[in-house]
Amino acid sequence: MSGQFSYLTHLECGRCAETYDATRLNGTCTSCGAPLLARYDLTAIARDCSPGSFIDRPPTLWRYHELLPASSREAIVTLGEGMTPLLPLPNLGRALGIERLLVKDEGGLPTGSFKARGATTGVTRAKELGVSAFAMPTNGNAGAAWSAYAARAGLQACIVMPEDAPAITRRECSAAGADLYLVDGLISDAGRLVGELVARTGWFEASTLKEPYRLEGKKTMGLEIAEQLGWRVPDVIIYPTGGGVGLIGIDKALRELQELGWISSEKLPRLVAVQAAGCAPIVEAFEAHAADSRPWQDTSTIAFGINVPKALGDFLILQAIYASDGCAIAVSDDAILAESLTLARSEGLVPCPEGAATVAAARALRRSGWIADGDEVVLLNTGAGVIYPETLPVRFEPVARDGRLPIQPGVHEAGM
Repeated sequence: MSGQFSYLTHLECGRCAETYDATRLNGTCTSCGAPLLARYDLTAIARDCSPGSFIDRPPTLWRYHELLPASSREAIVTLGEGMTPLLPLPNLGRALGIERLLVKDEGGLPTGSFKARGATTGVTRAKELGVSAFAMPTNGNAGAAWSAYAARAGLQACIVMPEDAPAITRRECSAAGADLYLVDGLISDAGRLVGELVARTGWFEASTLKEPYRLEGKKTMGLEIAEQLGWRVPDVIIYPTGGGVGLIGIDKALRELQELGWISSEKLPRLVAVQAAGCAPIVEAFEAHAADSRPWQDTSTIAFGINVPKALGDFLILQAIYASDGCAIAVSDDAILAESLTLARSEGLVPCPEGAATVAAARALRRSGWIADGDEVVLLNTGAGVIYPETLPVRFEPVARDGRLPIQPGVHEAGM
């Protein structure tokens, strides 16, 4: 039985390892500007908890509260997020030649995407530490999630997003009462405006990896995968990567579980960062064996959630890939569109474009032999496909002039 609610001890810079007081409001490292990572007393957690501790807990991500930042149950700002299904994909797996293929489907989370995970932990901790108003740039889904959780917490939210972000996310922000601004540009342009606003107003900046706790919510995808597989890990995890918080978080979660002794110390999954060919700075850096990425010029992709020219945590993404013997791969928009239909028609799951990108990556990696016979592979579908109606084609046949539905060859009229 757990001895306390959270075992958070301090924050640590992901680059220079300088430490910070977790009871104070922090942004990035004041020495080098890198993201701060939450650290926990894993020795005490291992003493007080075991994998069996979670069996009777509610099926939300807060079931792992010892490894999360909220100081008490009463502090949590939640909409019931977490414990999304890990679904076998037998039909698609046969088509791709990957017999053990699964998808972690995040589409059923509040506001329709995995961003709810980061919003619940980020907003919870911000409110605990005295934040009353925050600002953030977004490609859409994060803004929708943080707006919803801000409303739940009674915080004021200012959201800045590119004007061609998915329309539904703009409506979600507005419906939740956020102050919404649209910029003619990319998320980097939105980020510049947010930085100027924060400097002028003193509002808290909740940009990706400019606060430490969004990452903690995202890491619960890794915790859930391990628990859903019976406290073991797959051979490969394929993740759509823009800002990269999900991939960094999964890597962090699995390494914490390994240190706790709850999963095998012999191996961790090979992590794959999938990017769109029109915006692939991590792929370029990986292919050059670089430690950091260069800003991508003239970005263009239908997978709007991964249209990030330069990620603040790029070095952490690359570290996770290199340390796991993983890789980074770019896929075309045509492949993303095609695989959206492939997954929907083979398994009945309509993915977001970013999720479809993982299918395209799995196909390419299996064809090249990088994914081997017998490998167990987990894809991450990070959101519901219905958020992106413009990427879903509609195919239909007109009703005949006599008012009857035309019967195609091989299709029989139903008897009375």
